[in-house]
Amino acid sequence: MSVTFTAIGKPQKLDSVAVIVDQGVVLESQIEELVLTVKRNAAINNQTLPSDRALRTQAIERLILDSLQNQTAQRMGIQISDPQLEQTIGNIAQEDGISLAQLRDKLAADGVSYEVYREQVRNELITGEVRRANVRRRVYITPQEISNLVTLIDEQDGQQAEFHLGHILIAFPPEPTDEDVSKARETAKKVIELLNNGSEFAKIATASSSGSKALEGGDLGWMNINSMPTLFAEAVQSQVKDVLIGPIRSGAGFHILKILDTRGIERIEVAELKSRHILIKPSVILSDEKAEQMLRDFRKQLLAGEADFAELAKQHSADPGSALRGGNLGWADPNTYVPAFKDALAKLEIDEISQPVRSRQHGWHLIQLTGKRIEDATQKRKEDKAYQLLFQRKFGEETEAWLKEMRDSAYIEVLAQKDKS
Repeated sequence: MSVTFTAIGKPQKLDSVAVIVDQGVVLESQIEELVLTVKRNAAINNQTLPSDRALRTQAIERLILDSLQNQTAQRMGIQISDPQLEQTIGNIAQEDGISLAQLRDKLAADGVSYEVYREQVRNELITGEVRRANVRRRVYITPQEISNLVTLIDEQDGQQAEFHLGHILIAFPPEPTDEDVSKARETAKKVIELLNNGSEFAKIATASSSGSKALEGGDLGWMNINSMPTLFAEAVQSQVKDVLIGPIRSGAGFHILKILDTRGIERIEVAELKSRHILIKPSVILSDEKAEQMLRDFRKQLLAGEADFAELAKQHSADPGSALRGGNLGWADPNTYVPAFKDALAKLEIDEISQPVRSRQHGWHLIQLTGKRIEDATQKRKEDKAYQLLFQRKFGEETEAWLKEMRDSAYIEVLAQKDKS
């Protein structure tokens, strides 16, 4: 079996089939091209390669898997159009800080045909899509796995985290009695009350602390978890700047800590908005203009105190998810909304009702902003990071398993290599 490529006015070149792979083939020219590419890259990177026989064997295996994945892509209808391909290659050039023309010149200097390069990129895109479609559903991640990895990340990050601590010690006398302990506790509580009411930490520390750094305003300087007393380390773990901690009892007395600053700690805050809306969707029966006018009328009624927003939403809103809740969308990051809705929210003050807003995806909205807050998204970001790390690891493992299963169930026939002499 062979495939012949011809060119007018040139000698014919016979390109023989090297491997039969189910309904496809691997050509001898493909093997030679891949081996040549590997050798070229190895020379650039000063990498030592095994024998030509071993290289050929590895190249054949790679091309068998590529062929099986491309056949799967054909059955699934996965294709990469020329415009998609050119855009991807343009992005590759941009990431390398060069123009498309410079990329072509670079490939030519390396002895690589641009057409061959294009098809290599196309093949990578297709196999990537096939793998995502077939392997993603094999990946399962439990909440416990995420929790365990978040704990591990916290432990690793904790080794890098540093805290700038202020310290006040309300000391016990030698051999303290219960009365001494009680008196020290009350003093410590009063100190915390003063600090919570705005008193300067350094001033209180200088006046009241029995700690070794009292004259420095209780400033212990920068310390990480490993360099501070265990009692302090446990107390400051996961805390943030400006937090007051205490009183913490030890054999010496009651300790009050203030986190003056932190570094090496990731803290992510997200501005969240609470809102509600009434959605009217234009239809064959209800024109775009009438839908907008309905909301204008609702707005007038609301501003005049003649209607209730929640009741109007329950009766008229076409958003089934929020209508039963009186149009309430709850707290959310505004970036999750469609652009028109997000932009309208950004212009509203709390309790203000917007003019009718048209979103291309949904229809006409009447929006009321009911709250603003800054939410600590650090934990969620850690969980998202843990999920991505687990997904990447499991995706890699499942990809190998999926490729092996596909390879084992395929019909593969490696044909004898013809003598070139």
